[in-house]
Amino acid sequence: MCVCGCNQGLVACNHVGCTYSHDMLKELDDRIARGDSDDLILQSFVQEYGPNVLSEPPIKGFNWVAWIVPVIAPLGACYILWEAARRWRRTAAAAPTSNVSTELIARAQREAHEDDNE
Repeated sequence: MCVCGCNQGLVACNHVGCTYSHDMLKELDDRIARGDSDDLILQSFVQEYGPNVLSEPPIKGFNWVAWIVPVIAPLGACYILWEAARRWRRTAAAAPTSNVSTELIARAQREAHEDDNE
């Protein structure tokens, strides 16, 4: 990653006249030409420029949170929504369906029965 603050890959830095990317690319080319290993080059860039040169944080220390949260957060949200829907269904099923008194229902049934007998 370029360290100029653009948050882009080293070769994709689009700042006009970015001195960081130019110097870093030259240093990278020199190290590759010398035959340094990828790990050695990466470690030297981290020592010189800091961990911001890495495109992804290493999985150690507190950085493991950056790897776990994108998985845990959606699963937790799905669980919360599922629980809320389950509780809403349960309270809706337990709630009375009408506000009509039992006396009115009995009277309507009697009148309907009388109409059938006529």
